[in-house]
Amino acid sequence: MARGVTTATLRSMTYLPPPAEELRFLDAELRRLDAHRAQLLARRAWLVSVLQSAAPGPAAPPFTGPAPATVPRPEASAPRVQNVLLVLGGLLLTIAAMAFTLVSWGHLGIAGRAAVLGTVTAAVLAAPVPLLRRGLRSTAESVAGLGLALTVLDAYALHGAALAGTDGTAYAAVAATVLAGAWAAYGTALGALRLPRPAALAAAQLPLLLTALAADAGPYGISAALLLTATADAAAALLVTSPALRPVRIAAAIGAYGTGGWGLLGALWFSWTAPGPGAAARAAALLLPASAVAVTAAWRAAGTAAPGTTGATSTTGVTGTTGVTGTTGSAGATSTTGPTHAPAAPGTPSPALPTLPAQPLTTTLPTATALLGILVLLAALGGVLRVTLPGGWAVPGELLGALALLAALRVPGMPERVRLGVAWASAAVQGLALLWALPLVAVALFGPFGWVDRPWSGGPADARNAVTVHAPWLSHSGPALAVLGLLAGALALLVRNATWRPRARAGAAVLAWAAALPLPAALELPYVAGLLLLGLLTAAVLALPVLPPTGTVLALVTSVDLAFLALADRTATLTVLSALTVLYAAASTRPRFAPLTAPAALAHATALACATGAAAGWQPPHTALLVLVVPAVAVAVAPRLATAARGACEVTGVVAALVAVGLAVTDAPVLALVLSSLGVLAAATAVRPDRRSAGYAAAALFALAAWVRLAAWEVTAPEAYTLAVTVPALLVGAWRRRRDPLTGSWAAYGPGLAVTLLPSLAALWRDEGWPRPLLLGSAALLVTLLGARHRLRAPLVLGGAVLVLTALHELAPYLVQFADALPRWVPPALAGLLLLALGATYERRLRDVRRVRDVLGRMS
Repeated sequence: MARGVTTATLRSMTYLPPPAEELRFLDAELRRLDAHRAQLLARRAWLVSVLQSAAPGPAAPPFTGPAPATVPRPEASAPRVQNVLLVLGGLLLTIAAMAFTLVSWGHLGIAGRAAVLGTVTAAVLAAPVPLLRRGLRSTAESVAGLGLALTVLDAYALHGAALAGTDGTAYAAVAATVLAGAWAAYGTALGALRLPRPAALAAAQLPLLLTALAADAGPYGISAALLLTATADAAAALLVTSPALRPVRIAAAIGAYGTGGWGLLGALWFSWTAPGPGAAARAAALLLPASAVAVTAAWRAAGTAAPGTTGATSTTGVTGTTGVTGTTGSAGATSTTGPTHAPAAPGTPSPALPTLPAQPLTTTLPTATALLGILVLLAALGGVLRVTLPGGWAVPGELLGALALLAALRVPGMPERVRLGVAWASAAVQGLALLWALPLVAVALFGPFGWVDRPWSGGPADARNAVTVHAPWLSHSGPALAVLGLLAGALALLVRNATWRPRARAGAAVLAWAAALPLPAALELPYVAGLLLLGLLTAAVLALPVLPPTGTVLALVTSVDLAFLALADRTATLTVLSALTVLYAAASTRPRFAPLTAPAALAHATALACATGAAAGWQPPHTALLVLVVPAVAVAVAPRLATAARGACEVTGVVAALVAVGLAVTDAPVLALVLSSLGVLAAATAVRPDRRSAGYAAAALFALAAWVRLAAWEVTAPEAYTLAVTVPALLVGAWRRRRDPLTGSWAAYGPGLAVTLLPSLAALWRDEGWPRPLLLGSAALLVTLLGARHRLRAPLVLGGAVLVLTALHELAPYLVQFADALPRWVPPALAGLLLLALGATYERRLRDVRRVRDVLGRMS
């Protein structure tokens, strides 16, 4: 290259491949590496099989490729077989030694016993030394395990031969101490062995417990011994940091959790069942040191497990730079390695790299230990408060302790995992306190529903009697209210995070509402004062500056509770329902409240109409006329509301209309009036462009009103009235189809045909003469033929259905006589034959049905 080429020119000549080409290059390289790795694995498998099957004889043939598929693969590796054999051999020798000690011991003299024990134990304990020199480590471990077992048998034999008069428990404590020390020294002398030192740690779990049992220390002494042993185990687990002593650390951790768990269970039981302050203080004296040990261990483990907050993380991917790059940050050690084929362009961000999850023990164990320690601390506090504070006030005291712990989260230098455990412990206590207080809210919320079966039976003496119609009042109402207030204040004041702040405010509002709802009953206010306070609560919650759905939903729940609570007195019912209707109607003027408050106003108005009619002494059909005001208001108001509130308002109006129909169903003339009025409202709704489909409902309601009126007049010939409607309706339908050929037959001819055919069909089943069936069947046949001729769906379906029902009406007496004349076995036999026939021709029948459906679908 010419010497005149400058550095800038070389930089501009550097080829930077586009991302797609670089990605293809990386994929090809990865496939090449995978193929090379598969070849190396095949070579390794062949070498392992050659070594396992090697025997004296000719040398193995050279490797020419992967091992043949026909060669059976060994089911167990050689090291695994070796370990199994060694363990079985050690177990058998241990069993033999136990049998000798327990059975054949008495046949030897004192000298023989000493000689046998000393010789065998010394020989077995000394055997690992030459075995380790020869590199037989697994065999040495098995022999060392046998030697440790022999020392236990020596201790037992010594007690049985020379120290039989001593206390067995005290001797066991001394023997466990001696064995633990001897095993530890033996493991230290032979550092290559892994078994002796964990075994010494296991033996160390017994001395304090056995000493407490021998000294008859009682339950408190036994729990103290277990907790002290667990403390020593925790210290060993934290202080032993050498990788070579990892089995010792694991055994110490297991001992700390196992032994400490039993000790904690006993201490917690003493705290829970303490009859007085002295017993509670003794239990707390056990729990507080255990809590301190747990928190200290969690702090130490979180501080040494990883340099950051999430433990070690390994990341592998494309770095975009030349070479291998290693980075270490606050989140732990991170190793990043990738190929270096193409450098990244200046200013181009590095691609996102996958991250492996952190190690579970380094992340969850400190958090769980800190959580356990804080819960133990709070349990000790709760045990003392339970016997010193009266009437359930220990729960608010415990809650105050849990809230005070949140201040510990600001302690400088606290590891993140410990901080997380403290937070979880505080949250757990807060949740339990909330669950303890919720029954009071449930009584105040669902208690008023008991007035449903005794409305207007007279106002109760106070607000507490008003909510305890079918449920008893809880004795811890004061502490429960304090718990709800403390939790509400904590959420409102302690949560400062910008993301969680709105949710915390909403939660605080819910808790404050839950505390205010049972307040009148807890204070035993007068009945009227309780109603007034709940009404004010409804209005206040409705205007809360929190998330709009939260306040509106709470207001709805409070208003429903208030309405049922007012059922005890007539005047209170009318006053409360009127006030709630006005309140929700006023709130509906605000668009953000309207989707919930507008339906609520209509629902309360419906209840007010029913209550007004009942208070005036009206019959239910007459009250239905008053209820019709609600759907009329819904029809008038719905177009003025937003889209989100319009549908809810119309649905509530439909429900009110159904209530009116249900009230008027016992009086046919009033029912006809109600149906016709609803038809007018449906027609008024159909005027709106987005509610044209309401016209079908209007037509159906008018037809139902006409039929009900004819039935009320006891008309036996409805055709005289319906034909006057059918003929103009059919003419109008025909004219509409001429102007708009796309008009369906159901819209054009369906209402006109149904007005006459259906009432005539209903009158047919009460008529015993022959002219009506003949005329109706002939008319239905003519309508069916016209529908088939012009391929119109409505005449075909209506005419065919009426024709079939008319024929069944005429054949019904003969079918009954025929059924009576048949033997009893004929109907089941015919049913079975029918099922067989249907099963045999199922596919063909389905095809015919589909053809009929397609024919009807092509009709207009």
